[in-house]
Amino acid sequence: MLGFLNLDKPAGLTSHDCVAQVRRLLQMKRVGHGGTLDPAATGVLPIALGKATRLLQFLQTKKAYQASIRLGITTTTDDLEGDIISSQPVSDLSLEQVTTALKQFQGKIEQIPPRYSAIQVQGKRLYDLARAGEDVEIPVRSVEIFHIEILDWRPGDFPEIDVAIACGTGTYIRAIARDLGIVLQTGGTLAKLIRTHSSGFEIADSLTFEQLEAQIQQGSFQPIPPTQALQHLPAVTLPFAIAQKWCQGQKIACDITSLPSNSPLRIYQEGGDFLGIGYLTMINTQTKLVPQIVL
Repeated sequence: MLGFLNLDKPAGLTSHDCVAQVRRLLQMKRVGHGGTLDPAATGVLPIALGKATRLLQFLQTKKAYQASIRLGITTTTDDLEGDIISSQPVSDLSLEQVTTALKQFQGKIEQIPPRYSAIQVQGKRLYDLARAGEDVEIPVRSVEIFHIEILDWRPGDFPEIDVAIACGTGTYIRAIARDLGIVLQTGGTLAKLIRTHSSGFEIADSLTFEQLEAQIQQGSFQPIPPTQALQHLPAVTLPFAIAQKWCQGQKIACDITSLPSNSPLRIYQEGGDFLGIGYLTMINTQTKLVPQIVL
């Protein structure tokens, strides 16, 4: 089996748990995920099946979320899964104040990931260091927030705002909730998170574990073809004889000038068979098509 699964991850499972469950359901060993989701979060978790695990690195990087942020509270994990550090009613906080503060989080921003996250520092996961009580300096990351839209506002002692966020890879929505609370001087934490889009996959097309299991039992499950998941990449089609040489690892001389150099390309054999990923580069003044991933 070769392809992708658009999984609707349930709350309470880690991304690794989901991979293990897919392995069991499909009775296959080679399974991987693209883009970790926190256990409490739900929504789109791209899963690669078989040799498609080698293609995870070429998926689109844009992601989108729907998040609920609770203000007036800070926690150890920057979401409601952690212990409460501070709690102070902020019933006088207005939607206008929050709207103005949110503008600071659009575009390219610097972000410090949560202390409880899977990022490695000194060869260890941050969440392992945090649980051990070790205080380490967390490296700042540059991330990009393409768009933030306010969906709902619920005033009260601990008001909540629902937002839709489109962002690039590596963005922590928990950190946005925390930092919004810092800007407002109220404290803030993530109350709920749904990933609605990831790596080209939409939540409307995702499958729950129950739906996946039903399709497997009915014999109707079909993985998403790599060509569909990678359609954002430019494509090159090779004649049969040339394609065979490329599949054997040979660098193919070509005169393609309309495509970028050193960027991933989908490679096909005439007739439509998908062969893998290659890239164009200059070798001894000649443009050549180099194999990168041969399936």
